[in-house]
Amino acid sequence: MWPSELKPLVVGIGGTGRPGSTTDKALAMALQGAAEAGARTRLFDAGSLGLLPLFQPQHTERSETTLELLDALARADGVLLASPSYHGGVSGLVKNALDYLEDLSDDPRPYLDGRAVGCVVTAAGWQSAGTTLCALRSIVHALRGWPTPLGVALNTTEHPLTSSDIETGRRFETQLLTVGRQVTEFAMAFGGSSEAMAGATR
Repeated sequence: MWPSELKPLVVGIGGTGRPGSTTDKALAMALQGAAEAGARTRLFDAGSLGLLPLFQPQHTERSETTLELLDALARADGVLLASPSYHGGVSGLVKNALDYLEDLSDDPRPYLDGRAVGCVVTAAGWQSAGTTLCALRSIVHALRGWPTPLGVALNTTEHPLTSSDIETGRRFETQLLTVGRQVTEFAMAFGGSSEAMAGATR
C-alpha cells in the first residue's frame, strides 16, 4: 500500500523544442492523466534534454542537468516517454537521454527495472508512427521497464489534438490520459517506492 503522504512519482521525458508541438502537448496530456490518477509528476522537456551532452561512456563527468535527470529517474515509480518520429526512429534528444540510464546500471533497481513506462509517438504518417512506437517499446524492454498495455501513436497530418472534429480530439485525448493513468496505476499496484530506495542508497 502507498502511504498517503508519498504519492508515486512519474517522470515525463520528451518533446521537440518547437513551441506548441504535438509531441509537447501529448506528453503534457499524458502527465495530466498520471496526475489525475494520483501521481506527482516531473517533466524533462526538450529544453532540458537539449542541455544534455552527447552520451559517451568513456566520459564520466556529468552536467547538473544530467544529474537532475538521473536522480529523478532513479526515484521514479513510472515514466512517460514522448518522441517525434524522425525517419522512422526515435529522436536524438530522447535517445540520448535514455542512453544516460547506463549510469544507473548498478542501482538497486537498475535502468527502468520494475517501472511501468508509457510510450507516445508523433509522426507525419501512420507507417513512421508505428515503427517508432515499436522501437521505443523495444528500448523500454531493453532497459528492463514494463511498457504499458496502451502505447499511443499520433499522426500529425490529421492534427489529432487540434482537430475541429470533436470526436477525433476526444479519442486521442482519452488515449493519452489513459496511458498516463496506466503508468500510475501500475506504480500503485507494484507497491514499492523507487524514491525510498534511492534515498536509502544515494
